[in-house]
Parts: sequence; structure tokens; C-alpha cells
Amino acid sequence: MSTTASLDPQMTMRELLQHYPGAQRALFRRYHIGGCASCGFQPDETLAGVCARNNSLPVNEVIEHIQTSHEQDEKMQISPIDLAAALKNDPNAKLVDVRTREEYDAVHVEGAIFFTQELMQELLMKGDRRALLAIMDHKGTRSMDATAYFVGHGFENAKSVRGGIDAWCTDVDNNLPRYELE
Repeated sequence: MSTTASLDPQMTMRELLQHYPGAQRALFRRYHIGGCASCGFQPDETLAGVCARNNSLPVNEVIEHIQTSHEQDEKMQISPIDLAAALKNDPNAKLVDVRTREEYDAVHVEGAIFFTQELMQELLMKGDRRALLAIMDHKGTRSMDATAYFVGHGFENAKSVRGGIDAWCTDVDNNLPRYELE
């Protein structure tokens, strides 16, 4: 889990995203900032600068939105330890792995289901919207987008695995090899 820092308008976007990984998703969702080339920002740009050049958005309002979104993101996460217990005790719980096929083939949690378009359609059509649907990626960032998607489609207990398979390897099963992407 990342440590949160107090938000300062002079904080660079790089620093902001290090402490609040979901900030880009939050900024895009409400203000259409950071989702594409035309609304993007530079890593060294300050939050105040981004707000100023986007219709002079009130910085305090933007900060409040980022913090509220961060709190919501925290509620959509599950720790690797809690997930391990759920998978052991709840036969309806599912773990879906959204990494690339190469990453999945190299190392994956036993029982994890590799995410495909076919699986997504099956989950949307027939999935139990109340059962735990845990979504795992490498370090727990991209899985938040997938989790938000499933929450938006009525999955009440969709959760992103905090820290991804990297955290799973240190917190639950240190026999699984850790890796870094280049």
C-alpha cells in the first residue's frame, strides 16, 4: 500500500501519483484531465499548474476530490493475506489475473483465472455479483481500473489485490518468484 502524503498544490504530478496512484483516474473521471494526449499533463508539472491551465479549476476542490477518490479506492482493495483466507474459506470467491499471458505463464497464484475477453463476457452475463471477485495484476495499479469497471457493472464485492502478485509473493507465498518489468 502506498503511503499518502498531504496534498500540496506545488506537488508535482509525479509525486502526486506516487502517493495517490488513483489520482489520474479520479482527475479524468471528474475533470477530463490526464486520460489522453489532448488532456494530459507532464510528470514535472505541479498540481496547481494543471488546475490553472484546465479552466482555472479550484485547487482545493481538486485536492478534496483526489482525497475522496483515494478513500474510495482503499475500500475497493483487499490485502493478499485477507484474499488468501477468503480463497481458502469461500468456494464462491474468484481470483482473476489481468496481467499479460507471458506474466501469467511465468508465475501465477494457484487457482487464479487468466483474464480474457471471453471470461469478461461470462462474468458479466453469469457472474455472481455478490461473491468476492478479486482482481490481480503485477503491483496493484492496473487492477484498480478493472475493479472499478466491475463495480460499475454491479459487482458488489469486486476487489483489487493491494500490491498485486508482487505483494502476494512477499506476504502469502514467498516460494513464488518476484519479477520486475522492463
